[in-house]
Amino acid sequence: MKHKAIDYKSVLSLFLPKGILDYFDIVDYSDMGSYYIICLEESKSVPSEYSHLPLVSKGFYPEITITDFPARDRTVYLRIKRRRWEDPRDGKTYSRNWQLVAEGTHITKEFGAFLKELR
Repeated sequence: MKHKAIDYKSVLSLFLPKGILDYFDIVDYSDMGSYYIICLEESKSVPSEYSHLPLVSKGFYPEITITDFPARDRTVYLRIKRRRWEDPRDGKTYSRNWQLVAEGTHITKEFGAFLKELR
């Protein structure tokens, strides 16, 4: 029997909020014994609602930590860094509109609302 290559992103998506890996990359994780920490950074793709602007990434907003559903009887903490975008012509900053994302099929409305409140 021939073995299929494991799609680790698909496997990890089973343990994270639905669709989060469409917008975030896992950059680190820690097994702290009694809990897990998963560090996520928003990917470096310009939000589609601003694709008409010449935006450049200008780092991240301050990292936030949220508690997610437990896994294997351990608490899971997600450390999330949302990306900040800047229009070099006028210095105005932008971020992904999580309300628009939540209306689609990628992430839950609750998770989108949570991220939107962090502005």
